[in-house]
Amino acid sequence: MAVFRLQDLGVFGKFLDFRAGFLPAAGMLIKSWTVGWAGQWLRVACLLTGVGVAAGILAVPATATAAAPARAMELEDLFRLKRLADPQISPDGHWVAYTVTEVEKAENRSRSRIWLVSSAGGPARQFTNGPKHDRHPRWSPDGKWLAFESDRTGKAQIYLMPVAGGEARALTSIATEAGQPVWSPDGKRLAFVSAVLPQFSTLPPGESDKANQKHDDDQEKSKVKARIFTKLLYRHWDSWVEGKRLHVFVIPVRDGAAAGEAQDWTPGDRDGVPAASTFSGGDEFDFSPDGHELAYTATPTPAREEAWSTDHDIYTVNLETGERKQVTQNKAADGLPRYSPDGKFIAYRAQSRPGAEADRWQLMVYERATGQSRSLSADFDTSVEGYVWTPKSDALYLEAEEQGNRPIWKLALAGGAVQKVVADAVNGEIALSGAGDRLVFSHQALTRPVEICQVRVGEGASPATGAQLVRLSHANDEIFADLAVSEPESVWFTGAAGAKVQMWIVKPPHFDAAKQYPLVFWVHGGPQSAFMNSWSYRWNAQLWAAQGYVLALPNPRGSPGFGQKFVDEISRDWGGKVFEDLMAGLAEMEAKPYVDRTRMAAAGASYGGYMMNWFQGHTDKFKTLVTHDGVFNFWSMYGSTEELWFEEWEHGVPWQDPDFDKFSPHRFVANFKTPNLIIHGEQDFRVPATEGLSVFTVLQRKGIPSKMLYFPDEGHWVLKPQNSELWHRTIFAWLEDYLKK
Repeated sequence: MAVFRLQDLGVFGKFLDFRAGFLPAAGMLIKSWTVGWAGQWLRVACLLTGVGVAAGILAVPATATAAAPARAMELEDLFRLKRLADPQISPDGHWVAYTVTEVEKAENRSRSRIWLVSSAGGPARQFTNGPKHDRHPRWSPDGKWLAFESDRTGKAQIYLMPVAGGEARALTSIATEAGQPVWSPDGKRLAFVSAVLPQFSTLPPGESDKANQKHDDDQEKSKVKARIFTKLLYRHWDSWVEGKRLHVFVIPVRDGAAAGEAQDWTPGDRDGVPAASTFSGGDEFDFSPDGHELAYTATPTPAREEAWSTDHDIYTVNLETGERKQVTQNKAADGLPRYSPDGKFIAYRAQSRPGAEADRWQLMVYERATGQSRSLSADFDTSVEGYVWTPKSDALYLEAEEQGNRPIWKLALAGGAVQKVVADAVNGEIALSGAGDRLVFSHQALTRPVEICQVRVGEGASPATGAQLVRLSHANDEIFADLAVSEPESVWFTGAAGAKVQMWIVKPPHFDAAKQYPLVFWVHGGPQSAFMNSWSYRWNAQLWAAQGYVLALPNPRGSPGFGQKFVDEISRDWGGKVFEDLMAGLAEMEAKPYVDRTRMAAAGASYGGYMMNWFQGHTDKFKTLVTHDGVFNFWSMYGSTEELWFEEWEHGVPWQDPDFDKFSPHRFVANFKTPNLIIHGEQDFRVPATEGLSVFTVLQRKGIPSKMLYFPDEGHWVLKPQNSELWHRTIFAWLEDYLKK
């Protein structure tokens, strides 16, 4: 079985995890100083005013496009765009490695390679050229090697490649594959993750590997494909677990090669990193500064309870003696351990309410000498995502959402107010140079996909928020040079109980305020997710707007970044205050003079798909609905989904809670009347395909115009390029029939 890699889920690795049913889209930064004299003018203006490069290139002078009118975005553009991720800065701060993924639509696949760019600026260069996927680059402490995972031989393994030049060398050859390489600070060891059978994990390394290989070979050769399982979480997202566990291995390294066998340091019937992406913030394991200890995030015990428990804990293991220690005793989730450079602390993220997967993540520090933990972000009313220590161990840089954006913040170890370092758009995957003077990160907006940026930080850096933001990559400048992309508008309206609710509006390119346009009203997944100022390669607001629609992207109850109370107020109230919020947002759009109230549609995936089913029974405002992977019947959903902690926190236990299905759409089928396109994937184990098929059956039986797009080879998301093409064309044709004819 292939190694489960959290990065395979990308931004949609959260969902239901309902969390990434879909996220929004768009983007436009001008081609890097290649728009003639207008670009030079803009550059000089930025220098004279002190505005950073990224801030300057968000606005293009009208004269820059006068010679060649910009065109609307087309579906093919979505496949042409290069997808950047995972920036990593070299120890000396001179180079940044990152991953570039390109779609090969004719082959119905994508391909990822690693690129390098100087932190001083200049052209990027391709570093690897594997035939499939090279990703997760990690610098050796001396800066001479890049470790990365690659499936160039058919199975994912860890490779090392000399930065000065030369061929990639396979470091691992483990039968169960290897991913997520992490170096020890002294460069003598490298840790990685592999999915292994727990019954063999205590055998000597060579014997364990042979036993796993024989088991997999026997299964592959067998004509019987039946499965036997005895506990829950037997399948996850779109894969059968096959009884395997994600374990953390450590392999000794010398002179760019393995200096011994890889050893399993998290043996037994328990995962050494979270199997659910909901509880992962990145590499969920870390070496101590002296390289003698490994901290990791273990999944709940006993094993029979892990489908409904969120009790992840942090452990350490001494790599010299084998001594294991439980660091956290919290009954809710803990994770993402990171040693301070001075070795005195382990920082980690923690939730406080058992069972609440969308509880606020606080940034904690554990003092190794005393065994005491304390929260650094108790007064910071949003969830901490990724973070890094400063070299002096006196502060941490972190990512956290704020009202539809994800700024980068700084938080001192001694306490005090949180300082905003980078304010606008969605920033993530932060990495800090060894000297602590440069932060590199991915930067995206509703008007542009991810590019790699950096900002000067530390002593001597300007305190002005975002003033030093500099874009290092220019992967998609050529495509965006002639695209007309709409700047999103952020508006606020009053929702249920007087709450203020934020919403993005994306208008068609070449928008004419004197005209009226059809409206498409989106509802996001999660439900504890938000429409962010970010780009999406699946639900792309710019592409939908380019079809001639005004897009509304509201962030109602359940959306993070607006305080934890706002997040909490959707649980056990899926069709209550959130529905009022959405209807208030719709009324806000109906009042716009450029919106044609007789031509309105709604669309959503995951929780958004659920809301389409709720709309069916509770409003006749829309001419049509588009339902992707939506929940229809709370009872059947509970019995067939995998992560029960989500279901039980959001609705309760069906035989214990009399109001369990109060907000289940199936109870209101008598009111269904709106034409509906339904989309579902057979391999969606989060919201099983029977939910979508049930909606289609009801609509057909009632004689309501409906169409079902069913993918036998897709899960919760439509990932294959040609399937994605069909998905887009089917939706756009359906909407055209109801909104333009």
